[in-house]
Amino acid sequence: MKAPFARADFRRFLAIPTRWLDNDSYGHVNNVVYYSYFDTVVNEHLIRDGGLDILASPVIGVVVETGCTFYRPLTFPDIVDAGLRVRKLGRSSVTYEIALFAQGDDHPSATGHFVHVWVERATGRPTPVPPSIRGALEPLMIT
Repeated sequence: MKAPFARADFRRFLAIPTRWLDNDSYGHVNNVVYYSYFDTVVNEHLIRDGGLDILASPVIGVVVETGCTFYRPLTFPDIVDAGLRVRKLGRSSVTYEIALFAQGDDHPSATGHFVHVWVERATGRPTPVPPSIRGALEPLMIT
């Protein structure tokens, strides 16, 4: 199956080194680890560019949906270039698209999506995406 995205379709990248423990008994990165790479690239961006304080922010993003399609395996000691873009930026939700590339490869090993709903930490009630987060996500929007 051909991936729907290429490296040039993404605006933000984070290099993530694989670890020995990421491999499974078949000698490639286990499927659940791909989701941790998704989580890492999204949250690194929110913390660095959006100023998210994961311990004290009164508003947090809660994952309500996620999915992944695999194309080719990643293995230790690969460096993964995690590409990030925003497909939809709503009032209180964000849909991210992520692609995981072996370093130097233009075609992804996996692609996925991830939906955050922003909620008040104290109540769990949906709330608008904070302005600083929105400002960090707008440059990643696809048109």
